[in-house]
Amino acid sequence: MSENNTSRAQLCPSCRKLINSSVARCPHCGLRSPGSRWKNTLLFTGAGGGQQIVSALIAINAFMFVLSLVIDFRPSSFNFSPMAFLSPSNQSLFTLGATGTIPLFQLDRWWSLVTAGYLHGGLLHIVFNMLALRQLAPLVIQEYGLNRMVVLYTVSSIGGFFISSLAGVPFTLGASAAVCGLIGALLYYGKSRGGVYGQNLFSQIGGWALGIAVFGFVVPGINNWAHGGGMLTGALLGYLLGYRERKKETFNHKVLAMGCTAITLLALVWSCLIGVLFLFFRQ
Repeated sequence: MSENNTSRAQLCPSCRKLINSSVARCPHCGLRSPGSRWKNTLLFTGAGGGQQIVSALIAINAFMFVLSLVIDFRPSSFNFSPMAFLSPSNQSLFTLGATGTIPLFQLDRWWSLVTAGYLHGGLLHIVFNMLALRQLAPLVIQEYGLNRMVVLYTVSSIGGFFISSLAGVPFTLGASAAVCGLIGALLYYGKSRGGVYGQNLFSQIGGWALGIAVFGFVVPGINNWAHGGGMLTGALLGYLLGYRERKKETFNHKVLAMGCTAITLLALVWSCLIGVLFLFFRQ
């Protein structure tokens, strides 16, 4: 057999299973032309697994929190009230991309629908949200897959903030809209799947949803519209995207995830640039 006719083994860029590079369609996931060079670039094959992505999300949130403290540092940030300790100023949060009716509809800062999900109003705010993300995201990855989790996280945050802005919330931020999107997707999964596992999961995640609702009505300043909007968006996306037991992750899911990642990175780079310029001209 000549060298030109020799087949080469590779991992499918979509499902990551071993295939022949010359096949017209992956026998496992159905991806067309899996041996195509552009489909085997780092952009589409991805880098790292689910735990790395969750850690990256937490790291980005932490970086944006530190930046929000630095660009408009005030001694009052060290207020030892538990809810106010290490709280960035409103000017800092607005500069970096907090959203709401004022930034969104009056100032046309549409990119703030993305960046607001990576900003937090205090140390306890970010700690609670990151703990919830660390617990819920692996479960969503297990039932939906990594790419669909990225889409759920990103679009639920945008959807929650957009709904809250339509409801008239003037200034809002935090990862809780995205976290609530993961809760909504898990609620849909548990109800749709049924059985002992589905019912138990629905009850467990329902406890999360109930706790967030009660917390939102008891503690002042909580954006219940963003929480509810995030859950609704997450549940709807769970239905539209499907979960693993009903539909395997496809290359289209990966494209959607990469699109969400690109939009997020562009918005955050723009946010950081504005923050650096604010710090430079403020001095």
